[in-house]
Amino acid sequence: MDLSAGNCKMGITMRGPWETYGENEEQEKEAAAAAGRLAGLSEVEEGLNVNSNSELKTEGTGGFRELVKDTLYLRSCQAHRVVPASCFLRQGSTPELNLRHRGLGPKGAQALASSLTSNPYVRRLDLRDNGLCGAGAEALASALSKSSSICDVDLSENQLGVVGAQAICAALTVNPAMQKVQLSGNGLEEQAAKYLAELLLAHTGLKSLDLSYNQLNDQAGQMLGPALAENTGLTDLNLSWNHLRGPGAIAFSRGLEANIFLRVLDISYNGFGDPGASAVGEALRTNNVLEELNMSNNRISAVGALSLGLGLRVNQRLRSLIVSRNPMQSEGCLGVLKSVQDNPVSSLELLDFSDIQVNREFDDLASSMKVILPGLCIKTAASRVEYKKELLPVFRPSLPASAPK
Repeated sequence: MDLSAGNCKMGITMRGPWETYGENEEQEKEAAAAAGRLAGLSEVEEGLNVNSNSELKTEGTGGFRELVKDTLYLRSCQAHRVVPASCFLRQGSTPELNLRHRGLGPKGAQALASSLTSNPYVRRLDLRDNGLCGAGAEALASALSKSSSICDVDLSENQLGVVGAQAICAALTVNPAMQKVQLSGNGLEEQAAKYLAELLLAHTGLKSLDLSYNQLNDQAGQMLGPALAENTGLTDLNLSWNHLRGPGAIAFSRGLEANIFLRVLDISYNGFGDPGASAVGEALRTNNVLEELNMSNNRISAVGALSLGLGLRVNQRLRSLIVSRNPMQSEGCLGVLKSVQDNPVSSLELLDFSDIQVNREFDDLASSMKVILPGLCIKTAASRVEYKKELLPVFRPSLPASAPK
């Protein structure tokens, strides 16, 4: 692991990775194990040269490939002066390589990249929270562009920034095998949106993309919207916890209107507001592919909810709509529910108004909806206060002990 990965931008001199770390027993064990493996590299190479033919015939190619993979990785770690990750050496022929929270850093990523291209087993690569930064992403990009086995990669929480986003998107664009990519929590802003849009336009095999917990803003939405309109293949997109609002939210919604592949969309915790909600409502009038939509916590008032409902009046495909934690109040919730009531071909199975207080009129309509759509689940605030004219006993003024009853 690369101990300088804690801060990609600070020029802090750290102790060499081959020193003994008294404060971290696990690192000491890994370093000792790695030293033993590295000491035997020459014997391994001699064994490969002398006995390769006979061993391949008797033991098959599986064990040989694993030996070559481990040897390449250990040599690469030695060259980059980083401690090898023991879980990589234990991976064997399993399809998932989980290296999350290992502190690999840019150098660790460079050591890993050289061995990934010769590893035919890994299908899912999990490198979440490793401080890879832009340099580490650039090193991995080459391996990801050439790998024909890796189809699912998690690079979340790695401070990739625009440099890392550019490298990764370029690599994924030329790799048709990639189906699922997670880039959550990487500080991606509008500069990175350009490369994300290019990925959406060029990659037809990508099915799932997670861009949550970034800083994609108004300008980013204006770039991603047209790309989404032209995308062919993506079925699951997560853009929650970003800064999509204003013209950017509207442009993105127009892209959703034209898209004919996306089935699951999470845009919760943005700032779509009423204009964005209205644009999504327009999209739902045309889009008959989307099945799940999460718009919780988007500053949507009753006005925006009524505009959103216009799309629900005619949409035939949407099965789940989450609009919880929006300031639409009971009026907005009622308007949405009435729109669903007016749609005889609605496919909705879930309407989530969690954390929004609703009134008796809403409750009555929700009860009658059970007859029209018996499969529809309606979620509202967990509890509501019921006020009665008569005070409860605990609030009644107590009479003096001597007073007649």
